Formats: sequence, C-alpha cells, structure tokens
Amino acid sequence: MFYLRLPSIPRLPRIATLLTPFLLLSSAVFAPVAGAAEKVNIGLVFPFSGPNAQFGINSRQGIELALDDMKAAGLLKGLEVNLVSADVPAPNAAGAAVQRLITQNQVVGVIGSFVSSVTLAASEVTERAGVPMITHSFADQITGRGYRYIFQVAPRASTFGEKQFQYAADIAAKAGEKLSRIAIFYEDTAYGTAQAEGIRKAAKAAGVDVVIDDGYPLGITDVAPLINKLRRSDAQVVFPVSYFNDGLLIIRTMRQQRITLPVVGGAAGYIIPEFKQGLGEFAEDVYSIAPANYDKVPDIAKRYEARYHAFMPHEAIMYGAALQHMIAAIQQAGSTDPDKIRDAIAKLKKCDGFSAGIPGGCTSFGSTGLTASAYPIFVQWRGPGLVTVFPADAATAAPRWNGKEIK
Repeated sequence: MFYLRLPSIPRLPRIATLLTPFLLLSSAVFAPVAGAAEKVNIGLVFPFSGPNAQFGINSRQGIELALDDMKAAGLLKGLEVNLVSADVPAPNAAGAAVQRLITQNQVVGVIGSFVSSVTLAASEVTERAGVPMITHSFADQITGRGYRYIFQVAPRASTFGEKQFQYAADIAAKAGEKLSRIAIFYEDTAYGTAQAEGIRKAAKAAGVDVVIDDGYPLGITDVAPLINKLRRSDAQVVFPVSYFNDGLLIIRTMRQQRITLPVVGGAAGYIIPEFKQGLGEFAEDVYSIAPANYDKVPDIAKRYEARYHAFMPHEAIMYGAALQHMIAAIQQAGSTDPDKIRDAIAKLKKCDGFSAGIPGGCTSFGSTGLTASAYPIFVQWRGPGLVTVFPADAATAAPRWNGKEIK
C-alpha cells in the first residue's frame, strides 16, 4: 500500500522524533481508497531555456516516452505518476526551483539536470530535504561529497576523460599510429575541468605529451586563438570537452582552416542530432565518448524517432532509465516516503526497459550513489547518425581513423 507524503520539513532529528506519532496518524488518514491509483509527483529539473535548452528538451522527451512505455506495458501497478517540470538554465536558479518542487508540489523524487553545475546546486537542496535525486550529470563531485540522496546513472567525468584517451589510443594503434602528442581544449565548468583532468592523467600514465592544455569560458565566441595554437602544434589528435555551441564553433573553425586531425569529443553536444545539423559534412567521422547510444535499444529508438522525428540522443536514454528506475523503486518500497524510496533506489538493479540501453545493460548503484554497472563507449558520426564503434563488445560497426576503416 502507498501512503501520501506530507509536505517536506527540514531534516532535524529531534523534531522528527517528536512529530512521529502525528506523521503516522496522518498517513493513516490519507491512505488511498482501495483500488484507487496513488498519485505520485516526480520533479524534473532541466534547462528548458538558455544555451542548453535542447538537452533539457531531449531529456524530457526521453522521460515522457519512458513513462508512456511503462503505462502501455501495465507496469505502473496502481501508481498515477505526475511529472512536474522546473526550468533551471543556470546554477543560481536551482535552489529555489527545487525547494518549490519539494514544498509546493510535494515531489517524492527529482530527476535532472544534465548540466553538472546545476546538478551540484540542486542536490544541495535535495540532500537537506532528504529527497532522492537521480542524475546523468558527469562531474566527479556529484557523488564525491558523501551525500546519501544523490545517484548517478553514468560514470563520473574523470572516467569519461580516461576512456576518451584510452579508446583513442587503442584505435590509433590498430590503425598503425602510436599516439605521442595530443591537444586538450575544455570549457571551464565542473564538467569540462573534471573530464579534462581524466584525459590529462591518462595521457601522463601512457607517457604521451599534452602539447596543448587550454581551458576557455563556457559560451566562447572567438576560438581563433585556440585553433591557431592547434595549427602550430604537432598534435596528432584533439580532445575538445565542450557543450553544444562551443563544440560546433571549434570543429567548424578547424575544418574551415583545413585542420583534419581526428577529433574526439567529450559527449554533451557532440552526440545529439543538432550536432550534424549544425556542422553538415564537417561532422563526418568525429568521435565522441558517450554514456549510451540508441543503436543498443532499436525498438525504443524507433518509437522515439516516430514521435519526435530525430534519433534518440544519449540524454533521452539515460534520463528515461533514471525515471523508470525511480518508479520501480517507489513500487519496491511500497511507500511514497522519500527515505524508503532512497533505500529502494540504492538496492535496485534494473536491467530492462531504458536501462538495457546503458552500456553494462542495467541501472544500479554503489555505496556512494555512483553507477555500479555503466561504462563509457565510443561513438562516431556516419552520415545522418551515430554508430557505436568501441570497445569491441559494445560496437555495432568498425571504427574509422583518418578515413581508414579499422578491422
């Protein structure tokens, strides 16, 4: 049986102890009528406006499809799930927005927010309120602070950075080229700095020189100094860790100046449909590290494309999986008490639905809230879409390096 949760109160142990009899009585009073669907509010915190709006829109579309899939399959089991959205384009708006979701909308959990700096700010509020949050944001700090109520369905940014380098080096070696000199460009937010650090450490461990290691402000408008520096260097490959607009500008400027060395993007804006639309032929063969790709769940991808007229980007997969995991946890807990939901999220290993589209095949979490099963993959632009090319056990096509297909 599910119980309606009262509006959230601050986490003060002595007060909570005093109020326990009242809360138990209230739960009995508000118990649902037998046979009635229990109404559950889940908050969505995403940038639906501003420079990262497309990521928020894509994420919400994946979440909506994931919810509809569960409804169609009869998997809600007496739950009426209501999604309550908050537009949070910047970190300074996160605290108030999440607080409203908890106190006014009585959400029992939060999904979001793609942008790591926003997730860091939002999870400060969910932690204080004791409300579970599941994110696909990458920054290491998200599950590195000892918090109990935050969960990451993707590996941390430094792991993405390490694999970005290692996968590129492995593919280059298969093509007969030993990497010895690389360039790193990264935007200076939590995501960019953490992922760049992963690339940097992996290169150092492999004895590879980082001949360019330059940060830049998010939303940069003039990349000429970066590209001129790249032209003068002897780098064999460039690793731009960028959101959408920055990534487009860097690669377009490179290709217009006939700099043809391989590009290995840092997920985010490199693996959404708009990347191809923005770059046209310049997108061909661009690599990116990725947390997931639509070619691993073709049936879900087909439904997404039929509804939204574009291939399903990674954030739609990851956040669809996050929602389904949270709903399954609510059912497993048999309660809308956020503490019980939090514990169920931590214990649950879900390997069907959208979760099957994540490399590793499941959503599950370790003791810190970090994924216990997911790992990064390499995708590459081929014509209108992305194919998974590395590692071999996840690949659906062979990689290409400098125009040459690697068997």
